Amino acid sequence: MLRTRTLGIAITALALVIAACQGAAETAAPTAAAGGETTIGFAISSFDNDFFVTLSDGAEAAADDAGVELIVSDAGGDAATQASQVEDFITQEVDVIMLNPVDSDAIVASVEAANAAGIPVITVDRGASGGEVVSHIASDNVAGGTQAGEFLFEQIGGEGTVLELEGVAGTSAARDRGAGFQEALDAATGIERLAKQTANFARDEGLTVAQNLLQANPDADGLFAHNDDMALGAVEAAAAAGRDDLVIVGFDAAPDALEAIKDGTMAGTIAQQPDLMGQLAVETAVKVANGEEVEASIPVEITLVTADNVDDFMN
Repeated sequence: MLRTRTLGIAITALALVIAACQGAAETAAPTAAAGGETTIGFAISSFDNDFFVTLSDGAEAAADDAGVELIVSDAGGDAATQASQVEDFITQEVDVIMLNPVDSDAIVASVEAANAAGIPVITVDRGASGGEVVSHIASDNVAGGTQAGEFLFEQIGGEGTVLELEGVAGTSAARDRGAGFQEALDAATGIERLAKQTANFARDEGLTVAQNLLQANPDADGLFAHNDDMALGAVEAAAAAGRDDLVIVGFDAAPDALEAIKDGTMAGTIAQQPDLMGQLAVETAVKVANGEEVEASIPVEITLVTADNVDDFMN
């Protein structure tokens, strides 16, 4: 009887140990919140633009520091390609998707697909027109457009005529930078915008469109481009037209634009700090994966770059 009772106690104790081990195993199940590997998908609009290359570099450095896996895709400026890439992220069951949309309207279906799959979405630099986004990390493009306009008007002497090269229609960056420039126009006296036309954030189109605008408006005093690639295209067009006096202001502080400011062919640009933007995006994604609350909008400081401070940015 004593042996049977002892055996029963031993079996009961063993069962309790097994149950405790099972409970511990369940508690330690690998999840992002419990310290398991976090995987982030980052869909970037196009590596044809130096700005987005720097954005990706900043994100990759932050991912290395955080010990998370970052999968980066390049849509090459094609919205359909980007939609397919986001679909791949969903199939891979990444923990968070970061989006730098080719087109703010076209990306909505992808955002909604990620929402349906239970994958949080963060937008970077450019926003999405719909779907649920937990956080948007970007420069204040409206303020940047206003600042660029005010500087341009000052450089042409407070009065005169200007041209505007717009970015890709449907992107939040083009919309917001244009709205900011319009605010500067509305507040100015003696400034007239002769024409505005999209050049799709591309240098070759910036060259072609600027050539056409300068042919139609040979006496224009200044030009604002929604990014530096278009501004650099306008620099070429102005040189070809013998308009070295045309005051040109861009946006992004791309390396070639900084060189153009240094040599005097561009008057200024707006610096956005894309490396910091990429870093903040990954840091925010890690917090989201760990179940932490994040800000719905995270602004990144912008700065006007001119001949007076360009060396600080080049160094």
